[in-house]
Amino acid sequence: MADEKKKGLVAEFKEFIMRGNVIDLAVGVIIGGAFGAIVSSLVDDVIMPVISLLTKGIDFTNLFIQLSGDEKYATVEAAKEAGVAVVAYGNFISAVINFLIMALVIFLLVKAINKAHTIGKKEEPAVEEAPTTKVCPYCKSEVAIEATRCPHCTSDIA
Repeated sequence: MADEKKKGLVAEFKEFIMRGNVIDLAVGVIIGGAFGAIVSSLVDDVIMPVISLLTKGIDFTNLFIQLSGDEKYATVEAAKEAGVAVVAYGNFISAVINFLIMALVIFLLVKAINKAHTIGKKEEPAVEEAPTTKVCPYCKSEVAIEATRCPHCTSDIA
């Protein structure tokens, strides 16, 4: 009995794993992680130096508030190595910029994919449905298309 339950659980798990959406999700997570690394490199190695140049040499990675200790440290790493508590808000600024760039790129990618889907499709002409009603020429009421007598004024409308 326990063996049947185990086979059922294994079969159910295999069915769950082999569903297309689970595999698609796994691929998306893996590609997203790799894409995140690319965007982080873009921000840290290309965008932040340009921003630093525009802001006259401000290094965002070394913007921090020292919460403890009397000695002042020049970098976040030096303060952390000394065991001093710090709020590294420069790293937070970099993370926010990473997020905004990633969101922008994903938005543009989804927009391009949606546009690509519509390019290959031909617009089908709208099919006009056959009318189901007509207007009585005498009382101008709407009546069923098959009617031979108006239900409102009882005129013949054949």
